[in-house]
Amino acid sequence: MFLTLLLQAADAGGYTQLLFPIAIGLVVYFFMIRPQQKRTADAKAFRQSLAKGSRIVTIGGLHGLVVDLTDDTVVVEVDRGTKLRFDRSAIAREVGTKAAAGTTGGDTLPS
Repeated sequence: MFLTLLLQAADAGGYTQLLFPIAIGLVVYFFMIRPQQKRTADAKAFRQSLAKGSRIVTIGGLHGLVVDLTDDTVVVEVDRGTKLRFDRSAIAREVGTKAAAGTTGGDTLPS
């Protein structure tokens, strides 16, 4: 029965056959590809705007304070006297500046 319905369907025009694949391509571009490109550009701009004294979190979850910067690397102080060198691409986000973090008392444990 389904086969007979398909055989009775009218032949679509030349341009309408191309409309559906083009529409799917546009949806994929605007909902998947374009937002990912924007996130990548924003992450690159963030990594280039890092400055000394910024409190950051790496992609591995390590929290620290930026103490030195080069074009490709960042030196992060994770504890007093403990400094680690990371690629700039390993920095995930900034959690605040040195002054803002000092006022919250985030590193102290409740007694």
